[in-house]
Amino acid sequence: MTDPATEAPSDPEHPTWLTRNVKVLCGVSFLQDAASELLYPILPIFLTVVLGAPPAAVGAIEGAAEGAASLTKVAAGRLADRFARRPLIGAGYGLAAVGKLLIALATAWPLVLVARVTDRLGKGMRGAPRDALLVEGVPAGQRGKVFGLHRAADTAGAVVGPLVGLVLYEALDHRLRPLFWIAVLPAVASVALVAAVRDPRAGARTGRAAAPRTPWRSLPRPYWRVLAVLLVFNLVNFPDALLLLRAHDLGLSTAGVVGAYAVYNLVYAALSYPAGALSDRLPRPLVFAAGLVFFAVGYLGLGLIHSPWAVFLVLPLYGGFAACTDGVGKAWISTLVPDHQQGSAQGLYQGATGAAVLLAGVWAGLAWGADGHLPLLVSGAVALALAGALPVVARARTA
Repeated sequence: MTDPATEAPSDPEHPTWLTRNVKVLCGVSFLQDAASELLYPILPIFLTVVLGAPPAAVGAIEGAAEGAASLTKVAAGRLADRFARRPLIGAGYGLAAVGKLLIALATAWPLVLVARVTDRLGKGMRGAPRDALLVEGVPAGQRGKVFGLHRAADTAGAVVGPLVGLVLYEALDHRLRPLFWIAVLPAVASVALVAAVRDPRAGARTGRAAAPRTPWRSLPRPYWRVLAVLLVFNLVNFPDALLLLRAHDLGLSTAGVVGAYAVYNLVYAALSYPAGALSDRLPRPLVFAAGLVFFAVGYLGLGLIHSPWAVFLVLPLYGGFAACTDGVGKAWISTLVPDHQQGSAQGLYQGATGAAVLLAGVWAGLAWGADGHLPLLVSGAVALALAGALPVVARARTA
């Protein structure tokens, strides 16, 4: 069983994959994720304790935010194949900064809903254009490294953000709201850094008509097969905010939740590049399947444990899931379509899976009950079954 993406040569002394755009976009994502993750682990606590929102609202807010991003991802992917990509990327990061500002201003949970939707709309707008630029001129057999390094940089921000937030939380006498204002600063800095991105299409398209629209049906059949399997998985992949709520319900303090989330992101960041590089050497479905095993361990573990200290064992294992699936999934998708359809393929993939996460957030929030163990156990069991199915997808592709 082989993957065509492993056939391109690689010279470690002169890595053709480490382009200017890869370096700049890694910096942009680091800053934006530092801002996002500074506030993300405390957001469920802010919603339920400070603003009085029920647990179902936490799941609904995160699910609605991801769902709102889904349609934007699809549209942005289509636009990325026809127009310059840098303006879409800049606008996306700008909307994310506005969303963080709105959270800082929130006095009732419905405004947090508006803020999260705004933030995720920005994520949806920038995702596919950014991912298309990341692989611009990069051989298919080296794209695992590209997405792995990008996820590592992005998640390094997710390590720094919560740790800075934890220090500031203690320094500011356990007040949450000032942290949201501080998160706006790196978000704005990430928008400014987008100016350093090089977009070959911007110069090539000056004074010329947009590229013709390509129909969805022209996307290759293996792409649709892989997309269908990943959609099924994301129907049980509910937002991480509910996992953090579970950690808090188990008895972790606010500082403990932030600390556990930082450890999770540390593992995620540390493993992202190795997992991406491994997917350039082994079939990507196998690496993705390993991620689903980590997912199952994380969800089943959180559903079964009763001691707060055990969260620090389970969440780091869950970090292996994100490392083996996020960048690897994008690299996998990128090798299934030609270059002129990269934006459309990534946008549809990210948008459709985001819509599935919306449904997952809603059903998990409604089924959460007193402690959330039931949806955690259901999702973990389904993921374990899908982990065994992915090698079959790989064989079908090469049959």
